[in-house]
Amino acid sequence: MDRKLIFLDIDGTLTIPGSNTPPESAMKAVRAAREKGHKVFLCSGRNPGMMAPVLALGFDGAVAGAGGYVFAGDKVLFDCPMEKEEFETGMRLLKQEGVFRTIEARDKTWGDEDLGDFLAQAGEGNSELVRWRKALAEQLNILPMQEYDGSPIYKIVFMCREAKQLEPARQALEKDYNFVVQDVAAHNCLNGELINRKYDKGRGVRRMAEEFGASIEDTIGFGDSMNDLEMIETVGTSVCMKNGSPALQAISDIVCPAVEDDGLYQAFERLGLI
Repeated sequence: MDRKLIFLDIDGTLTIPGSNTPPESAMKAVRAAREKGHKVFLCSGRNPGMMAPVLALGFDGAVAGAGGYVFAGDKVLFDCPMEKEEFETGMRLLKQEGVFRTIEARDKTWGDEDLGDFLAQAGEGNSELVRWRKALAEQLNILPMQEYDGSPIYKIVFMCREAKQLEPARQALEKDYNFVVQDVAAHNCLNGELINRKYDKGRGVRRMAEEFGASIEDTIGFGDSMNDLEMIETVGTSVCMKNGSPALQAISDIVCPAVEDDGLYQAFERLGLI
């Protein structure tokens, strides 16, 4: 049987959004697939620090930070933080428009101190929003912005009430950064992230395939939201969770049951991975 490279988004795909604990069926599938010789990687917007509790459960590496930091075992394949000037420009322009910001280094994350209050007032409806709310509530490695230590930053996550609040930052940075806004807008809240155009999850998949000498046809990707788009478009076989974005479901090869309905295990079985 051909060995596959399997890429799993975390929030909304491998776990309930904001959780570090996958359903036991999902980890049973991951372990069984690895025992058969397949490689299984996390492929997430989370930085390595935020994905560490999940990574420790047993994976072969990760496409982290939406593709900005890629590693297999202890080997770093790609490392691309923001340029200092671009980071400072984005932070300044977002702040002056009242946008709430979270910044991610490789191993640490910092957030505006009043972000928790903002989230508490916002509505439901978005896996990314739920993740950040739970992450703050559980102190998932998110430190106060005033404690930022100057570490290189890979990504700025933003939340705001209106799209016009993003315009100054867009005008300054959109040439080099993709403003990824979630397609399922939560009530009274826009959220998304600035992703360097030098990378994305799809290019992270390609880097991993090159490292292992695998063809793209032998890659399988699982996701649930539009920040998984490039991964879904790149892999040989694409799978979207039933709890995921309708737009992503429409372009995926397979739609499997939701994460809480043992969707990953069922999909691994269907694809002959276990």
